[in-house]
Amino acid sequence: MAVKPCIPWPDPRLTRKAEPVDAITDDIRTIWQDMVDTMDAMPGYGLAAPQLGILLQLAVVDCSTERGKAIRMANPEILSTSTTTRSHVEASPNLPGLSAKLDRPADVTVAFIDVTGLKVCQDFEGLWATSVQHQIDHLNGKLFVHRLSRVKRDMLLKKAAKGRG
Repeated sequence: MAVKPCIPWPDPRLTRKAEPVDAITDDIRTIWQDMVDTMDAMPGYGLAAPQLGILLQLAVVDCSTERGKAIRMANPEILSTSTTTRSHVEASPNLPGLSAKLDRPADVTVAFIDVTGLKVCQDFEGLWATSVQHQIDHLNGKLFVHRLSRVKRDMLLKKAAKGRG
């Protein structure tokens, strides 16, 4: 399909909650494929539709070493999380050049609508769990910087603004 540009911070679409998807249509499948192509071109472990300026609850995740194992999700919702956490340096193509180490639950169970239109529940561990949580944050209008302390967030966003200027 096509590699699409990621919208830059501070585009207001990045802080809006995405709309639920009513049905899995050919248009939705095309958006998913464009998202996979864009994610693979970065390269990245996941992408949410709002990162491309599309305010729909669509996400793709592929943390496989060989690639080509992307999971396509519509309306993903975290049902449960582990009490154990894992640290990972997170970043976003919407804030190029910025990253920060975050702690998130190491395991999550997520309900979502899959490519066939069925609602499924799936367990994710490790990097897959981190990426799924990161994408769901995007669908809720949050970037990784919103999980940082105000001081750290302001410092990184100031750095981003300088980079744009």
